[in-house]
Amino acid sequence: MSEHVFPLTREHVALCDLLKLLAIAQSGGHAKTMIADGVVTVDGEVETRKKRKLVGGEVVRAAGATIRVKRP
Repeated sequence: MSEHVFPLTREHVALCDLLKLLAIAQSGGHAKTMIADGVVTVDGEVETRKKRKLVGGEVVRAAGATIRVKRP
């Protein structure tokens, strides 16, 4: 299991973009498929909104990785 900290450099990041940026997903399309398949959680809840805005403070889990989204 890998752990990542993602520091926000902007107001928010979309969930599908986060997975792509950290190479949890192989592409944006793969990220969207993972989310649609219900294998991604945000703060312990299954998240199916591909463009869910993450603003900092969330914990995302997908494909054996834990991502902590940090506010600047």
